[in-house]
Amino acid sequence: PEDIFHSSAQLSTPPCDKKGSKDNAKTRETINEVLSRQGPYPQIVLPPAGGYWMDGVSSCTINIDDEIVACSPASSSSCVRFKLETDDTSHCYRRHFVGREHHDFYAFDGNLGPLVLSMRTETISSQDHFRIMLRTRHGTVHEIVPASALADRPSASRMARLLCDEVTTERFCPVAFPGGTDMILQYDEHVLNDTYKFGVVYQKFGQTTEEEMFGNATMSTAFEEFLTIIGDRVSLKDFEGYRGGLDTQHDHTGSESVYCQFRQREVMFHVSTMLPFTVGDTQQLQRKRHIGNDIVAIIFQEENTPFSPDMIASNFLHAFIVVQPIGAGTDKVRYRVSVSARDDVPFFGPTLPAPSIFRKGQEFRNFLLTKLINAENAAYKSEKFAKLAERTRSSLLDGLYGNLKERAEFYGLPLLESTENMPHSLGLFHSVKKAITGRLVVFLYAHLYSFSSFYLNSCKCFFKKCHVCGSFSV
Repeated sequence: PEDIFHSSAQLSTPPCDKKGSKDNAKTRETINEVLSRQGPYPQIVLPPAGGYWMDGVSSCTINIDDEIVACSPASSSSCVRFKLETDDTSHCYRRHFVGREHHDFYAFDGNLGPLVLSMRTETISSQDHFRIMLRTRHGTVHEIVPASALADRPSASRMARLLCDEVTTERFCPVAFPGGTDMILQYDEHVLNDTYKFGVVYQKFGQTTEEEMFGNATMSTAFEEFLTIIGDRVSLKDFEGYRGGLDTQHDHTGSESVYCQFRQREVMFHVSTMLPFTVGDTQQLQRKRHIGNDIVAIIFQEENTPFSPDMIASNFLHAFIVVQPIGAGTDKVRYRVSVSARDDVPFFGPTLPAPSIFRKGQEFRNFLLTKLINAENAAYKSEKFAKLAERTRSSLLDGLYGNLKERAEFYGLPLLESTENMPHSLGLFHSVKKAITGRLVVFLYAHLYSFSSFYLNSCKCFFKKCHVCGSFSV
C-alpha cells in the first residue's frame, strides 16, 4: 500500500487552499472560544465545516480515581479482543487452495474485462460443495456453494455467474501450466502489508495550528515516557529494519527514531520532535513532509488541551489517535485516548472502553498499536484511497490475465470454448483434471526429449568415440 498510494502525485500534500485556510481560521476561533472557558477541555473539537467523526470524547473529569480505571475493560488481561482487522479475502487463496487439489481459469468478459476464477470441491456435512473465488476489476468474491446449486450442468461460466450475475462470457481457459498458482497468489496478496509508518505529533497546551505543533523543538519528559511505550529508540544510521522513508545513511531525517515489531509487522514512527528542526522555517517542511504523508498520526497532548483534525493540512492524513497523560511523572500515570477520522473512514477497532483511560503497560501498548494498524487499514476504504486501490487492482489484474494468456500460448494450450454440457455435478472438476494431466504429460515428455537430445549433443563436444569398440574417451 505504501508504494501504491504514496507514488501518486494526486495525493501529495499541497499548501492550504483558500477554502482550507478559511476552514482552519474558523476552527481556530472555535478552539480559542473553548479555551476561553474554564477546563477541563475536550480532547477533540470537530471542525465547524464538518467532515470528521470522533470517538472516546467524554465530559468526565480528569481526576478519575484508580478504582474506576481498574474495572475498565481496558484493564482486562486478555489481548484476544485486540484483533487486527485485515482483508480476509486476500488470505483465502493461500488458506484454501494452495497445496490442495483445485483448478483455476481465466477469461475476458465483454462487460467486466479480465476474470480469474478458482474452484475446488469440498465435502461439508456429507454434501458436495464448490469453494469458488472470482477476481474482477471491482474486487474479489469468495463463496462456498452447494453442488446442487449448479444442478447437473456445472461450468466455469455458471460458477462465475453465481458470484457475479454480470458475467456474460462462456469462454474460460484452464490454467494448466507450471507457475500459474504462484502468479494468482501474488495478485491476491498484493494488498497485504506488514510494514506501517505513523506520525507522532507533540502538542503543547493552547497550540491551535500545525506551525505551532511542528515548531516544538524539544519534548517533555512525559512525551519521552510515552514513546517508550509504543516502541524502541533506534539509531537511523545503517538501520536494517523498515525505515518508513527515513534516511538511514546520512542522517538527513534525524539521527534517531522510534521503531517496533508487533505481530509479525514492522512499525516506524515519524516523531515530530525527532525529525530535523530548521531554524527560520515557520512551516518546518522537513517534518511536514513526512508526517503530512502518513495516513494515521498520534497526537500527544502534553496537557489537557483541544485538538481539531483539520489543524494539519494533508491529503493523506485520514485518522488521528489523540493521547493525553493523566498524572504524568508519577507511578500512577494513565492515558486518556480519543479518536477522530474522516467521515468516509469506517469505524475501526478495538472499541474504546468507557471511560477511555488506560494505565501504562503492555495492555495499553497492544491496544494502541492495534488501533493504529486498524486505522490505516480502514482508511484504505475511504473514497480517495479506494479509487487508487481500484486503479491499481485493475492494472494488476490486466497484467495477471495477460501473463496467464501468454504462458498458455507458450505451452500451446487451447482455449476451453465452453463447459456448459458437463454430465454431472463433478463433471467439470474431473474433465479439467483429465485434460490438464494429459497436457502436462505431453509437456514433460517433449521437454525431457529436448533435454536428452541437448545432453547427448553436448557430450559429443567433449568426448571422442572409438570406431573400433564404440566407447568414449576425453
